[in-house]
Amino acid sequence: PEPALPFLPGCSIKDPTKTSFHRSQTLDFKNGYAFSRLPREGVGGETLYQNELSQDELDDLCTKGATLTYGQVKRPAPSRFTPAFVAYDKKVLKFDAYFQEEVAISAEEHYRIRHVCLYYYLEDDSMCIIEPRVKNSGLLQGKLMKRHRVPKNEQGDYYHWKDLNLGINLTIYGRTYRLVNCDPFTKVFLESQGIVVNPPEELVLDPYTEQRRIPVQKRIVPTGPDPFRQFLTYDTKVLRFYAIWDDTNCAFGDHHPCVIHYFLADDTVEVREVHKRNDGRDPFPVLMRRQRLPKVFLDKNKNFPSCVLEITDHEVQEWYSPKDFVIGKTVTLLGRTFLIYDCDKFTQDFYREKYGITDFQPVDVNKKPLEKVPQVIPPYNGFGIPEDSLQNCLSLFPKPPRKDIIKMLENDHKVLRYQVALESPVPEDKNRRFILSYFLSDDTISIYEPPVRNSGIPGGKYLKRTKVTKPGSTPENPIYYEPSDFTIGSTIEVFGHRFVIIDADEYVLNYLEGNAESFPAATVQSIRDHFLPRKVVVDTTSSGIPKKDLDDLIVEVQKELKLQQPFNTRQFHEAFHHFDKEGSGFLDKTRFLNICDRFNVPTSTILLKKV
Repeated sequence: PEPALPFLPGCSIKDPTKTSFHRSQTLDFKNGYAFSRLPREGVGGETLYQNELSQDELDDLCTKGATLTYGQVKRPAPSRFTPAFVAYDKKVLKFDAYFQEEVAISAEEHYRIRHVCLYYYLEDDSMCIIEPRVKNSGLLQGKLMKRHRVPKNEQGDYYHWKDLNLGINLTIYGRTYRLVNCDPFTKVFLESQGIVVNPPEELVLDPYTEQRRIPVQKRIVPTGPDPFRQFLTYDTKVLRFYAIWDDTNCAFGDHHPCVIHYFLADDTVEVREVHKRNDGRDPFPVLMRRQRLPKVFLDKNKNFPSCVLEITDHEVQEWYSPKDFVIGKTVTLLGRTFLIYDCDKFTQDFYREKYGITDFQPVDVNKKPLEKVPQVIPPYNGFGIPEDSLQNCLSLFPKPPRKDIIKMLENDHKVLRYQVALESPVPEDKNRRFILSYFLSDDTISIYEPPVRNSGIPGGKYLKRTKVTKPGSTPENPIYYEPSDFTIGSTIEVFGHRFVIIDADEYVLNYLEGNAESFPAATVQSIRDHFLPRKVVVDTTSSGIPKKDLDDLIVEVQKELKLQQPFNTRQFHEAFHHFDKEGSGFLDKTRFLNICDRFNVPTSTILLKKV
C-alpha cells in the first residue's frame, strides 16, 4: 500500500460515505466447542491487510522488551475479556463416588452399595449425578439427580468446585456420597487452582453382587454323547408310540388315544392327541409341545417356591430316554399317565438293534362291553297296581304304564258278567249276590252288589275297576285272573274275599264259543253245561206246550218242594249233571226217580205224570 498520513489528530480523514461502524465477530463454535479467532474485517467492513512480518520477526517482537527512552514506562494493555461460558465450555469435573442404601425386605442382604458418577460443570457451577445402568439389576438406574446448582446449606449457598475433593463425604438432599476417585483432567484443574488433591481411595463393592458373581460349582457329569454328533446321526429319526391317556377319574373324563413322538436328535418328546370325527373335542392335536421331559427331580429346598416356569438341569436328576418307553407299561409325562400299547415298525427295528428287544406284542385296549348290572326291584308296597308302582323304580320321572292300544280297540265295550256268591262264615253273607264284570279291553275286574230291600245291606259298588291277582302270585311276578279262570262253581279270591261263580251272562257263552281256540275246552264246556237246562226249557217252550200250563206246573213243583225239608240245590244239580254223561240235558224216568230218592225228595204220582 501507498504511504498514508499518520493516524494523528488533525491528519485523519473522515469518509462521508461510510455508514457501518460494527465490529466483526471473533467468537465462534466449531465441533461443539467455543473458540476466539482474529477478525477478518475491520470496523465497518474495512479491509484488513495481512501481517507482512515473518514468524521470526514476530518472535523477536514478543521477546524483546521495551527500552525506556524518556518518561515513565507505560503499563501494558489488559488482556482480552473472555466470558466463563467460553473459558470453561465443555469442561467438566468428574468424580467417582458411591453411597450406601438400606435394604429392609430381603433376608440375604441388609444394605446395598451403589456406584455413581458426579459431574460438576465449570461453565455454570451446576452438578448432576448419574448411576451406570447394570443389566437385570431390578433398580431404577440412570440419572439420579438432574443437572442444576445444588444447595449447600440453609443459608442459600451452593456447592462450588472448591468444596470438592477426594476422600470426603458429600451430603446432597439427605443422601451421603463418598468421593473416592476422579479423572486426570479434574486432578490437573484442582491442582492448578492451588487445591491439594487427596489420594484416591478404593471403590467399595456391593457384597451381594460379588456373592452372585462367584461361579456356582457345577455337578460333575460323566461325559455323554456329543450333541452335534447325535444330531447328525439321528436327525429326522423319530420313535412313534401309540398310547391311551386314561382321564376317567376326572369329571367328564374319557380314554384319549394319543401318539407319543420321541425325537432321537435332541431327546425331546411330543404328545399328540388323535381326534375322531364328531368326537366333541376341540381340534387341538398337540397335547404336549416338543420338549425334554424330566423323569426324576432333585430334592428341592423347602424355602424354594414350588411353581417354576422353567426347569433346568440343576433341578432334574434324570430325563426321559428311549429305554423308558416300553409296550405294555405306563409312563407319567407332566402328571398324565399314558399306557403304551403299540409302536410303528421303525421303532421296533430301533429297539431290536440297540436294546435287543424282540417282543412287540400290542396290548388290546378296545373297550369291553360293560356288564349290565341287574336291577333290583324293591318289594311291592301295596299302593296302586304293581305296574304303576314299578315305574317309580325305572325312571326319575315316572310315566304311566304302557297300555295295549290294539287290544283296547278290539275289545272295547266287551264285558263278561258273572253272578257270584260270597263265601263267608257270617250267616248274613250267605244270601248276598254280586255281579262280577270282567273287562276284556284291559283285563280289569269290578264287582257290584245289587241292592236288596229290607236286607240291611245298602249294596252298590263293592270293588272298583282294577286288576286282581291270583292267590299265590308274588308282587315281583303277578299273575292276574283271565277269562279262562272263570268257570261255573269255581272260586275267585279278591283281596282276601272268596267268591263262588254260580251263574253267567249269555254273552259269556256266545263269546267263549266264538273264540273257542283262545280258551281251554273245560272253560267253554262248563259254561255250555250251565246253559244247557235253560236251552231245554226253551226247546220245551217252543215244542207247542202252552206257556201258561208250563208256568203253572213250575209253580206247583216249587210249592211242593218248599213243603219239604231244605236240601242242597247245588249237589242236586251236580247229581243230574253226573248222570247225564252225554251232556244231552235229558234223563230217563228211572234215573230221575233214583236221584229224587237219594236226596229224599217226595215224588207225587199225579205231579210226576204231569212233569
